[in-house]
Amino acid sequence: MAKAIDIKKEVVAEITDKLQRSAATVVVDYRGLKVDEVTELRKQCREKGLEYKVYKNTLTRMAAENAGMNELVQELVGPNAIVFSYDDPVAAAKIASEFAKTHKNLELKAGIVEGVLYKEDKLTEFASIPSREELIAKLLGSFKAPLSNFAYLVKAIIDKKEAEGQA
Repeated sequence: MAKAIDIKKEVVAEITDKLQRSAATVVVDYRGLKVDEVTELRKQCREKGLEYKVYKNTLTRMAAENAGMNELVQELVGPNAIVFSYDDPVAAAKIASEFAKTHKNLELKAGIVEGVLYKEDKLTEFASIPSREELIAKLLGSFKAPLSNFAYLVKAIIDKKEAEGQA
């Protein structure tokens, strides 16, 4: 009996650590998904640097309380899986939301993004935000266009002056 309690304590410590380290944690209801669909979701999460885990609700509730995320406790009812994102606060909501669009049995329940609890509708809004890399690419693209136009203008002026000087 004592060994089972020790194992549970280790799992609670593991979940607590993951909750504290994550930039975003999204709780999903996976009821009705087939094994191959869950495997596909896990694979997509791994490819994006996310972690998809299923834990017992009682252990997750204890870990959420340990991590100071008491508002998450009430959301941990029924079959749940958790998507942890350690770097990008939008990635967990984005991958879960995208997967839910094609797999109606997956339901976003709630999530903690940078310490704030959000319900399904707000998580879906987060999912529509471009990733950090996309935003940087757009920013660099917006810098590049004016600079390119300026360079073409300068080259055109130089070419015109050379043409006038040779004529």
